[in-house]
Amino acid sequence: MESLTRADKLFVRSVFDDKAILVTGGTGSFGKAFAAALSTGARPSRLVIYSRDELKQYEMQQKFDAPYIRYFIGDVRDGARLRQAMTGIDYVVHAAALKQVPAAEYNPTECIKTNVDGAQNVIDAAIANGVSRVVALSTDKAVSPVNLYGATKLLSDKLFVAANNIVGRHPTRFAVVRYGNVIGSRGSVLPLFRKLVADGARELPVTDDRMTRFWITLDQGVDFVAKAFERMHGGEIFVPKIPSARIADMASAVAPGLPARIVGIRPGEKLHEAMVPADESRLTLEFDGHYVIRPSIAFHAIQDYGTDATGASGKPVAEGFEYNSGTNDHFLTVEELAALFATVA
Repeated sequence: MESLTRADKLFVRSVFDDKAILVTGGTGSFGKAFAAALSTGARPSRLVIYSRDELKQYEMQQKFDAPYIRYFIGDVRDGARLRQAMTGIDYVVHAAALKQVPAAEYNPTECIKTNVDGAQNVIDAAIANGVSRVVALSTDKAVSPVNLYGATKLLSDKLFVAANNIVGRHPTRFAVVRYGNVIGSRGSVLPLFRKLVADGARELPVTDDRMTRFWITLDQGVDFVAKAFERMHGGEIFVPKIPSARIADMASAVAPGLPARIVGIRPGEKLHEAMVPADESRLTLEFDGHYVIRPSIAFHAIQDYGTDATGASGKPVAEGFEYNSGTNDHFLTVEELAALFATVA
């Protein structure tokens, strides 16, 4: 992943100056990091935190209570509430989703209502209100999905890309940001390992010692999303170049010397994840620090994705190229992981 100096970050976040922004699922890990970033590097006219949990909103408000921040209780399943909440909004970050793989397998219709129907509600509300730009967060699990969560996020990605073809004369443009696991986020393996060690565990559960995942920090995720608002024409899937790590190495970084207990891959899990599938190599462009997957359908108003809205140029990747966590050319060592984990609360 491209490194960013503080000056770079401030420049990136300047895209939000004097803008009204709404974040769905705004009380989650991303929403909190996004609010923190804006508080130090931008001057938005309004930041609307849209989520369905009043307790999480109350807790977040104790930390983030700037005059420009608004807290709206609402669910992405509720299209009427979304349309009301997006009144006067310039930019939307769609971060709301049901993300837990086992829970999605057990409650498939609930996952579909939030991740698929909710995505369409966001699209409809944005178009109805003339929102300028919408960036939807995706996941590596949307690529060749083997679980319901990944399948719903693939459908969501398709909806957001295709939305650029139904806007008509409306100014709204949609893009997707796809990245891997977020280090230290709720439900990720780092908090689990830390809790087990704190509770005196004598071994750590590892699904498979060959398993790999892409990893990104919350700050990197926020910066990449901010840049997507600057780079987008509409219809792109932006994929950052980020490192991979072996789950077994992560366990060693958290607790050196503690043995691992292989517990096997859970239902719906893969040994490795991909963010750019080989089947879409013909649509993929490589830029400095990231890839762009062009839409497979043609948009009348958007002709060329080879140069982004900032003027940066990309080049086609080789036919059959796949961006896979198991074959990534950048792997974090145990020592690098330990140093990284030390920066994560």
